Amino acid sequence: MGIARTLVALITLYEGLILLRAVLSWFVSPYSTHPVVELLRRLTDPVLEPVRKLLPVSSGIDFSPLIVLLGLELLKRLFS
Repeated sequence: MGIARTLVALITLYEGLILLRAVLSWFVSPYSTHPVVELLRRLTDPVLEPVRKLLPVSSGIDFSPLIVLLGLELLKRLFS
C-alpha cells in the first residue's frame, strides 16, 4: 500500500512538471537558457521526446504533453 501511494505521488509531481513546462512554453522563448526552463527540459524531455517523434507534425502545436499526461493518469489509476 505504501509503495503504491508513493508512486502515485511521484507521478502527480511529474504531471505538475509537465504542466508547468507546457504553460511556460506560452510565455518563454523555446531557446531560453533560464535555469528553471533548462531544469524542466532536462526532467521532462526524456519522456516527451519519444512521444514527439511518434506524433505527426500539426501546425506547430506540440501534443506530446497531452498524450504523456493521459498516459500518466492511466498509470496512476492502475496504482490506486
